[in-house]
Amino acid sequence: MTIELIKGDITTLAVDAIVNAANSSLLGGGGVDGAIHRKAGKALLEACIAIRNKQSGCATGNAVITTAGELPAKYVIHTVGPVWQGGQKGEEELLARCYRNSLALALDQGIKTIAFPNISTGIYHFPKKLAAAIAIQTIRDFNPRDAFERVVFICFDEENYSLYQTLLNQE
Repeated sequence: MTIELIKGDITTLAVDAIVNAANSSLLGGGGVDGAIHRKAGKALLEACIAIRNKQSGCATGNAVITTAGELPAKYVIHTVGPVWQGGQKGEEELLARCYRNSLALALDQGIKTIAFPNISTGIYHFPKKLAAAIAIQTIRDFNPRDAFERVVFICFDEENYSLYQTLLNQE
């Protein structure tokens, strides 16, 4: 498995799946979630509504998969990251679950290339350096590692990009 770091816009990536840092309603929101919903169009929203009607959304740490609509990716994996509450409410494990559950769904679908944004580091206020460390370690620890050809961390801003770059170069 190749781990790649890109600074850019996740909605432009031609990979098998992009991961959406969603909210539990799955109906779009701000940040990366809003950008994905805007670019993907009606098909994505309809798929999310169908999931919501079936299971009433997505719980923190869990993940669901939909079509990617108008995006260049084939699928969108929606995962709900934890809101940072000082680190005393299991936030680290919940964030790790977001990555593990997204990878498990991807594995079930035969996905070979997947891109992750910075989950929970925007309006959910998860400390960025800690979130990056959890993301990288969870990806590296996932088994079977050889199930994926390419895992991309895509950072929209310079701060997250620099954090990931430093952590990825440490090993």
